[in-house]
Amino acid sequence: MNTEQDSLNLITDLVQMAQKAGADSADALYAEGVSLSLIQRMAKPEHLERSEGIDIGLRVFVGARQAIVSSSDVSKAALKELIDRGMAMARAVPEDPYCGIATPDLLADTFPDLDECDPVEPTADDLTEKAAAAEDAARGVSGVTNSEGAEAGWSRTAVAIAASNGFARQRARSGYSLSVSVLAGEGTAMERDYDYAMAVHGEDLPNPESIGRNAGEQAVRRLNPRKAKSAQVPIVYDPRVAGSLLGHLAGAINGSSVARETSFLKDKLGEMIFSSGITVTDDPLRARGLRSKSFDGEGVATARRNIIDDGVLTTWILDLRSARQLNLVTTGHASRGTSSPPSPSVTNLHLEPGTTSPEDMISGIDNGLYVTELIGMGVNGVTGDYSRGASGFWIENGELAYPVSEVTIAGNLVDMFAHIEPASDLEFRYGINSPTVRIDGMTVAGK
Repeated sequence: MNTEQDSLNLITDLVQMAQKAGADSADALYAEGVSLSLIQRMAKPEHLERSEGIDIGLRVFVGARQAIVSSSDVSKAALKELIDRGMAMARAVPEDPYCGIATPDLLADTFPDLDECDPVEPTADDLTEKAAAAEDAARGVSGVTNSEGAEAGWSRTAVAIAASNGFARQRARSGYSLSVSVLAGEGTAMERDYDYAMAVHGEDLPNPESIGRNAGEQAVRRLNPRKAKSAQVPIVYDPRVAGSLLGHLAGAINGSSVARETSFLKDKLGEMIFSSGITVTDDPLRARGLRSKSFDGEGVATARRNIIDDGVLTTWILDLRSARQLNLVTTGHASRGTSSPPSPSVTNLHLEPGTTSPEDMISGIDNGLYVTELIGMGVNGVTGDYSRGASGFWIENGELAYPVSEVTIAGNLVDMFAHIEPASDLEFRYGINSPTVRIDGMTVAGK
């Protein structure tokens, strides 16, 4: 589409046409994206790709029945066929008493500038320069012997939503990424590590050389790992893996899981599940946040919320459907694509930092494990049982003593949440962010 108004007019007309065809209500989503990515390995470009695409999705309601249809063809004939298919499906599917669009009082009516889109589009040469600088810096670290490559990418996506409740709005988002992965050592004693970064604006990406050096130094540090002995010890999570704990929290308080009663936290709303002083915040309105948005996938207003406030679980993560199932009000967390109905999802989630530095946190541990990488997805969302492969560094007498690999760390998320201690080093680098965290009493299974 040529302009923002063109895409809004298109889907507004589509919704009106669906109503004329017999839909009691309807909404439509338009997504137009362009991306550019480059991969370089051993100082030579390996892959350069640019893609552009348009998708449109229509959701129609007939009574308590809904159907979702999508297409990449926006011609008049294709859109008419889209409506016909949607209406035929809606009349045939089972009733869903919880489906439906938002009432007008829930719709966003203020749209703060979140600085979501960088107006500058990089060239292939720009991305090549970033990838080359990152890989060169990584390969320049003494002990690095090979490279899996560096990748630089950019994208811009425009999304428009219109519904028969009167909502019609578009937003645009840009994204930059840079990653590098290298190997250290020789033969069967080689070790791999990586570093990566993402940003909404190109100027917010860290220096490529620093990303490369970090990847190289981490790979070298992992050489000659040992297997730790099985023990029950404190575990310290590096920030790049600590965010996974918040991901497990987000899954457990997802309204869809709670409504199905498949979450180990389903009866914990309003209860203390972390220790006092712990705060976990979801902030969709953070400027230049990787997941920022002033309205959700159903046109509902978003808001900053303390999901965990002084250790207490304050809310579920809800879209309209899950809110209706639980007899609650949506929290504005609907996320959606063009070919599926909305579902609840967090935005910019982070654990507020503590006051202890990571160094001081580690210095108080006689024996423990500092985790830098997690393997597998051994988490039971129904019981909270947690078991994942891990690697990192063994802590002895308050210091990182030697690298360890091929260990399993285990516990239960109920106990783990209750014993999380955050350090002071929070940085906003990803969609979910956490400082270094310490959890006492977990089990390490090694040799």
